Amino acid sequence: MKADSIRLPRPLNLIDGAWVAAASGREMDVRSPIDGEVFTRIADSGPEDVDAAVAAARAAFDGGPWSKLTAAERGRLMLRLGNRILEEAEELARLETMDNGKPIKQARADMIATARYFEYYGGGADKVHGEVIPFLSGYHAEVRREPHGVTGHIIPWNYPAQMFGRSIAPALAMGNATVLKPAEDACLSALRIGELATEVGFPAGAINIVTGRGEVAGKALSEHPGVDFMSFTGSPEVGVMIQVAAAKNFIGCTLELGGKSPQIVFDDADLEAVYPVLVNAIIQNGGQTCSAGSRVLIQRGVYDKVMDELKARFEAVTASDSGEDAVLGPLISARQKKRVETYIAEADAPLVARGSIAQGSPEGGYYVAAALFGPCEPDSKIAQEEVFGPVLCAIPFDDEADAIRIANGTDYGLVAGIWTSNGGRQQRMAKAMHCGQVFINGYGAGGGIELPFGGIRKSGHGREKGFAALHEFSRIKTVVNNHG
Repeated sequence: MKADSIRLPRPLNLIDGAWVAAASGREMDVRSPIDGEVFTRIADSGPEDVDAAVAAARAAFDGGPWSKLTAAERGRLMLRLGNRILEEAEELARLETMDNGKPIKQARADMIATARYFEYYGGGADKVHGEVIPFLSGYHAEVRREPHGVTGHIIPWNYPAQMFGRSIAPALAMGNATVLKPAEDACLSALRIGELATEVGFPAGAINIVTGRGEVAGKALSEHPGVDFMSFTGSPEVGVMIQVAAAKNFIGCTLELGGKSPQIVFDDADLEAVYPVLVNAIIQNGGQTCSAGSRVLIQRGVYDKVMDELKARFEAVTASDSGEDAVLGPLISARQKKRVETYIAEADAPLVARGSIAQGSPEGGYYVAAALFGPCEPDSKIAQEEVFGPVLCAIPFDDEADAIRIANGTDYGLVAGIWTSNGGRQQRMAKAMHCGQVFINGYGAGGGIELPFGGIRKSGHGREKGFAALHEFSRIKTVVNNHG
């Protein structure tokens, strides 16, 4: 896929409805994971650019054109943007693949999901209602849901377009004005969607996008006193810094920080249905997915059978460039490739199978062959830490109690999958999982825009997706009227 066949965003920020260079004039190289080559540049922004973006958002919210739109009018704008994303889906997908490295089929699915966020929240913009509270005689008491004001959004590189929709759309639906700092490793689709937003008529200041380094532009946004609420998806280590910064400004935040999600396979499961899901849940997007099914817990009676099948399937997985037939593309960067390869080389468990890297793949690309380990000790490093690559660890278990102990035995708590035909066991296990989402006889939901998503413990707090996100991006005001 050649960069010259794709329309690339300019190295500019979107601030107050205009595309402007970083105040310093600095730019950064952008390398494609497919071949490691520089193919464009982005603005290398600093605190002064964040200041300008926050000021633009504040003006839009405090009396600007954005603040004067009704909820229904906001919803119509969002629906228009969703339609434009669908119209430009192929170009956006090709841009995403060049920038992020994911297979083109996955990128196309991401664009459908991105449009769906604006469709879903566009339709929900005028459907967040308050309530009336029965109170004292002569009083009218009501509870209103209102926007926070200016919301800051720091999104990761693994699903740039989807994360734009997931984070920005519910904030806009509630009437907030937004400032987005996309990851410097992959932000071109976010910039292109920003262009589409201006085309469909979003008022100046409603959506502001500032690119740059996390430790500079991201830090400036998270610490900015003009921001009323923060949304962050990324590593637990940075999540701690975001939460501390929010606390210093006395504002709230949502944090989605990753996981070590288990899929639990009982001996009565439909194994033919299980196998492809187990493999796809860890190789999709190169395993660079917070909700990746990176642990598989297998009941001892079927452990050998399941592992034999997984071994064959892993050995058949080929990492390649991101063309039409690709199932596993390159990782995002040389740094991430080294990190994942280090986990594989130092794994404290037997290596059962490796996939391969396709002959002819560009030598400069960031390719890592899929790896299957097992049996792994539940407290081993490979079974406890988030690798964020195409690496699956298998752990045998004895019974329900043993499976629950192992599944809940990490610092994370994001997603779990349960595979069993026993209806009672399905409900017992779902109740016992310490996490934010549980899938029974399946895993993942094609974006799951309607389904509240988030974790506990080291996986973060707060909820994205579904109507829960609208509640996160709003605050409650109680109004009491003594009317006599």
